[in-house]
Amino acid sequence: MSYKLSNKSLKRLVGESLRPLLTQGLKGIEKEGLRITREGSISQLPHPRQLGAALTHPHITTDYSEALLELITPALSDSSEMLDFLTDLHQYVCANLDDELLLAASMPIGDLRDQAIPIAEYGSSNVGRMKRIYRQGLSYRYGRCMQVIAGIHFNYSLPEPFWPQYQHFMKHTGDLQSFTTYAYMGMIRNLQRYGWLILYLFGSSPAVGKSFIDNRKSAHSRALDKFDETSYYKPYATSLRMSEIGYLNPVQSMFHISFNSIEEYIRDLSRATTIPYLGYERIGAKVGDQYRQLNTNFLQIENEYYTSVRPKQPTRSNERPLQALGSRGIQYIEIRSVDVDMFEPAGISIETTRFLEALGLFCLFQSNAGHDLKQYGEITWNALSVANRGRDPMLKLLDNGREIPLRQWALKLCEQMQEICEILDNGNIDRPYTRSLQKQLEVIHHPELTASARILSIMRDRKLSITELILEKSREHTHYFQSTPLDALVKRHFDLQVKTSLAQQKRLDATDEIPFDKYLSNYFFQETTASKTSALDRLQNPPDGFLKKRR
Repeated sequence: MSYKLSNKSLKRLVGESLRPLLTQGLKGIEKEGLRITREGSISQLPHPRQLGAALTHPHITTDYSEALLELITPALSDSSEMLDFLTDLHQYVCANLDDELLLAASMPIGDLRDQAIPIAEYGSSNVGRMKRIYRQGLSYRYGRCMQVIAGIHFNYSLPEPFWPQYQHFMKHTGDLQSFTTYAYMGMIRNLQRYGWLILYLFGSSPAVGKSFIDNRKSAHSRALDKFDETSYYKPYATSLRMSEIGYLNPVQSMFHISFNSIEEYIRDLSRATTIPYLGYERIGAKVGDQYRQLNTNFLQIENEYYTSVRPKQPTRSNERPLQALGSRGIQYIEIRSVDVDMFEPAGISIETTRFLEALGLFCLFQSNAGHDLKQYGEITWNALSVANRGRDPMLKLLDNGREIPLRQWALKLCEQMQEICEILDNGNIDRPYTRSLQKQLEVIHHPELTASARILSIMRDRKLSITELILEKSREHTHYFQSTPLDALVKRHFDLQVKTSLAQQKRLDATDEIPFDKYLSNYFFQETTASKTSALDRLQNPPDGFLKKRR
């Protein structure tokens, strides 16, 4: 099925009952940040008990490393409230860091050898052990240095009352869940197509330290220029985090995941989590009584697939993400390509969140019948080109085989977003969304205003290495949060969540459970409604089109 919404139709749509609903979209942020010493080394201390239990706390947890904090806001309709909540979390965390700092950048610094990066611990429960073993598997597969790159995930969804009215407007007669999921998948494809704009505007990682280069062990590292004795960079880079030396890896580039429908997405991701990869079989899943990884498949679990945008449906107890998507469809989308902004204490500005919200809505209303492999290739090429040299005035991107100068395409997209921003302003005389768009237009006209350019400019002017600049900003931001008193009611609320999470963790660890091997078998036995191929067939006969053909 295919739906198209012209600009004329959009004006009629938003002029009626849907206009107020568009202003009530839910936004949330997941922000990662390393705990480091004041000298710049990754913390070797356990996750602070005064921050609660990482496994059970709803807002303060850890990602790959015991030192890699992840701060999670609730989904809120007001961007200011969301940023206030994120700020409160930073204040609470920094007040409980003792003599440590919160890293103010995406790319890690300090000693980045595997033995210097502690893997996160989650207790002795089955779910806790599974999370730990999964991370151990990532260590064997990619090395720990890659896993402590930090980022910001921006979550977005339309309010539930929007969808029945939108479905009626689009004259779709099927069930609401299918229509909502279909619309979100189209939105994701457009976010993939235009995602290079996020890297240009909000990339904040044009340089890395020598320790990262030495321990990442990527062949692409040789393409970086030497800035000083301890810093490497690319002159026009915006986001090395999203480049080949960042999250990308050769194994995941060997297979293809389709986003043309939720059924194809589930099918392909299911294949990736059930087909063994020889290189991982050599590592072994379990050696003696010790697990090295959850399994030897291309992906241990769905979360291992690195992509700039994900469809999301909250999981229930012991439920796989693909099972949740197949059963209940998409509830929200997750934009994963935003760098930690070194110039913002909380890592992201409210103008950035407003632009991302407007871009998401713009992508929802743009038609997109699907991507073929050539278009997916263009998406990847554009993203890597902008990550590596997005500020190059000569850079041209690809759009259906045509070359377009980056600035020309970026200006056109922002011009098309103007109407969406006016809708989101909703009569506010301050026009916050329009002003955010205008700020980004200025950055497009003047690349020296991007965070990536400003970082390199400061390094040159003040003769600082990237490590020195990041450490300076980390001290500055941590001091800012520690010197700003947290509201007493907010502190009591967070104190209660810490106490509750510790009690929940204790109960989980003390509960008599089934043997871990049985728990793991039960978890992976789940079948999604959109994936009917037998596990045996998937293991013995990788389907045509799953593995990319080598050129």
